[in-house]
Amino acid sequence: MGRIRQTINIHGRNVWTLFDTGARNTYIIPDVAAQLTITSLPRPTYTKLGGETKVSSQAAVLVGEIDGKPFHTEAMVIDRIGNDEEEKAIEVLFGALAMQQWGIRLIPEQEKLDLSHYPTEFTEF
Repeated sequence: MGRIRQTINIHGRNVWTLFDTGARNTYIIPDVAAQLTITSLPRPTYTKLGGETKVSSQAAVLVGEIDGKPFHTEAMVIDRIGNDEEEKAIEVLFGALAMQQWGIRLIPEQEKLDLSHYPTEFTEF
């Protein structure tokens, strides 16, 4: 499992993001989701995250840029990501499925992202 923290750009705003290979899905706080297209889920989704059960009744289409490269993915809206001891509050938790979709790999020893596998086109079979 790897984790990297850095900002991503959402509608011109730098958003503190945790890229976490140990999390399957992507999560976003309501303050950031308010800038995006939000939809109500047909039933709540329950997720164990950081030792707590989080409930999400909304999802957002997360559209932005990572190091100047555009991306879009689904993100479940939850009240808080991380704990109160964090130096900076995490606004987005970017999960493994979205990282796989966009060819993002982590380089933990350098605390940076590897975007060398970022797709310029998607090939479907």
